[in-house]
Amino acid sequence: MTPLLVLSVSAGNGHVRAAQALCAAAQARAPTGGAVHIDAMAHMTAGFRKVYTDWYLQLIHRAPDLWSYLHQKSDSTPHSAVSQRLRRGIERASAGALLREVRRVRPAAIVCTHFLPAELLMRERNRGRLDCPVWLQVTDYDLHNMWIVPGLQGYLAATEEVAFRMRARGLPAAQVHVTGIPVMPDFSAPDAPALAREANVRRLGLDPARRVVLMTSGGAGVGDLAARVAHALALQGPGCDFQVIAVAGRNTAALGSLQAMQARHPGRLLPVGFTDEMHRLMAAADLVVTKPGGLTIAECLALGKPMLLVSPIPGQEEHNAGFLMEEGAAWLAYDTIGLGYKLAGLMAAPERLAHMASRSRALGRPDAAQCVLDRVSGTR
Repeated sequence: MTPLLVLSVSAGNGHVRAAQALCAAAQARAPTGGAVHIDAMAHMTAGFRKVYTDWYLQLIHRAPDLWSYLHQKSDSTPHSAVSQRLRRGIERASAGALLREVRRVRPAAIVCTHFLPAELLMRERNRGRLDCPVWLQVTDYDLHNMWIVPGLQGYLAATEEVAFRMRARGLPAAQVHVTGIPVMPDFSAPDAPALAREANVRRLGLDPARRVVLMTSGGAGVGDLAARVAHALALQGPGCDFQVIAVAGRNTAALGSLQAMQARHPGRLLPVGFTDEMHRLMAAADLVVTKPGGLTIAECLALGKPMLLVSPIPGQEEHNAGFLMEEGAAWLAYDTIGLGYKLAGLMAAPERLAHMASRSRALGRPDAAQCVLDRVSGTR
């Protein structure tokens, strides 16, 4: 029997990264047992997988206003509505292989980092076909109706407000727990020497005496990273001699543009493709310019990094941005001109940047994965 099964959905990277963080933390606790991670989409029918993941990415890229409408509409639609029952029926019809895989693994407990597998497993439990506890980890800093899946063992929230919203929407108070959003162990030791700013700046070949801005494109690749970097490097004024680390991920076209730009800005731009050392890049940064995805935010907070937010996906990422701005850990740039204005402003106001960093550090939950495992195992 597997001690823990973690189920994610590869619609965006955040749900998968949260699952990987839980598995890494479990592995550190029990190297021979640990946990198993399954991407639910890998066991759904091909047609469902294409519609569910590709359609989502197409919407947020090409029709963000339509996605915003659908996000709001589904948030106010009761679970008993015909449209919701139809959606769940289609999911069940596509999930036979996933449910067989869950039974094959025989987990002692399950944590879902997305609502889709949680809904499927709730029905299995209600019908007596699954006897292990199922938990649901919310991976944003706000709550959407789709995360309200009644009948589970417990619900894991990023903040007290998310937990309040869970209870207000009818989930039992005793089963709602505030843990934070799990981040990889690399982000879980913010005071470790390996995450010292100066050491990482030097390791990257940059100048520790000058500020470093980390700019990312986000897991879904939304927004023109190269254009934003070019605009940032063209800024003039106090503090605007900063250095930029630009992470293009798997976007090879963006990486090529950044590499060409690097020759025009010697010593100021470091282009990076896909990397498993984001914790070191983030540790080197004085400011992170990023989309407000739930997991990216959790990582920044775990390391106490101030944020300048760009290109939020309508709905969940806009709400994430609102949370950070209310708490004083981030600013939001609505467009490229605003990005330049606010970036220059922060670079010219080190005391403001330091205040944002302190607010970020206060909100961080680098121990979130351990808190989740404690809760699931019944030791907390």
